[in-house]
Amino acid sequence: MTLTPLERAAVTAIERRRDELIALLGDLIRFDTTARQTMDDPAREEAALQRYLAARLGAAGLRTEIWEPAREDVAGHPMMAPGAHFDGRPQLVASLPGSGAGRSLLFNGHIDVVSAEPRQQWTSDPNNAVVRDGRLFGRGACDMKGGVASMVFAAEILAELGAPLAGDLTVCTTTDEEFNGGGGVGAVMHGVRADAGIVTEPTIGEVWIACRGSLIPTITVPGRTGHAGVGQPDWRQGGAVNAVEKAVLIMDALARFREDWVIRPHQSHPHMSPGDFVPVTFDGGHWIVSYPASARLVYHIAFLPAEGGEDGMGTALAREIDQCVASAARADPWLAQHPPTIQWAPAVPAAQIPPDHPIVATMLAACEALRRPARIGAPDFWHDGATFTRFAATPCVCHGPGDVTLAHTVDESLPIDELVRCSQVLAVTALRHCGLSD
Repeated sequence: MTLTPLERAAVTAIERRRDELIALLGDLIRFDTTARQTMDDPAREEAALQRYLAARLGAAGLRTEIWEPAREDVAGHPMMAPGAHFDGRPQLVASLPGSGAGRSLLFNGHIDVVSAEPRQQWTSDPNNAVVRDGRLFGRGACDMKGGVASMVFAAEILAELGAPLAGDLTVCTTTDEEFNGGGGVGAVMHGVRADAGIVTEPTIGEVWIACRGSLIPTITVPGRTGHAGVGQPDWRQGGAVNAVEKAVLIMDALARFREDWVIRPHQSHPHMSPGDFVPVTFDGGHWIVSYPASARLVYHIAFLPAEGGEDGMGTALAREIDQCVASAARADPWLAQHPPTIQWAPAVPAAQIPPDHPIVATMLAACEALRRPARIGAPDFWHDGATFTRFAATPCVCHGPGDVTLAHTVDESLPIDELVRCSQVLAVTALRHCGLSD
């Protein structure tokens, strides 16, 4: 399909003003929006960045709103831990209203980035964008301030061209995707939704239609302390019990569970790796001459959409793991009387939309019209699109500039041509999906 005159005008404007797009990305990188690692970490410059974007989008003619979700807004949501809050971390939504006669579209991206450490290994300041050899370097260039810049610029160009959209175009930038996905939840609970959505994660030109979800259990295995240098009687006579050794029994049981789990039929997917079942931390004991009185295991479990259940949260899988640990405990005399406990962190959902969904076809056609090779794919990691798909009835794809393998790395970078092309694809997709008023 060739470009219409309005589509070509948008594409030409983005190319002609590419330096403005590069400057926009550089501005976003200068804001320190390093993700928090605990709920009580203080905010950084998230609010300032959101105000900056709101001012730009407002000047282009979009209706903007910045809000800080209240604790009660997200309380009880399955992705949120008790006490979750957004102090100093507001969300932004901006709208380019259509006539109401067409389909609505959501552009979404997160503004938080992972830590730039080890900073001393960077070639240049990670918070000061630098262009060299056709690439822009800086923390978040790829994941995903490049995607945010591309979608914001596309929306600005459409607004400035006076594109008479039939459906609403919404731009939403969120916080905390790198922490707990809370910003997306806050946006959903605020009513942000559309007939379809595009999350501008770095997709290497692909159109992603699915993602894996994850579960994180913390398993605490009890023992009984005692002097490690003294012979101990049987535990039934009050002797010490080594919690680390008992934890190994639980790990062995879960390893057997994993072997059976990964060969199930649902563990096959055309675009994603099978689920992962990874022990990520292990600690126990208090002193080098004392039997450890407890041991703690933490697992990261990634699961495919087929195992997510109706809400995508992997509840049935969690129950199976509970049963596996309980069965292993019953087989050991000490653990049978002193069973391990499991604490489940809030999960993030797996999600998938059909490969023939209209937004997929529209985006692939826009890529083709711009001679940008594209194919359907999916990442192994989770993203905010799953939240909108599962909890806002907004079927989401991902399509954004950059290569995800460069995310979270030292000297993170993004090809400038890719940034420009992605913004063009987003503009054309919006025009085709939302349609034009008569």
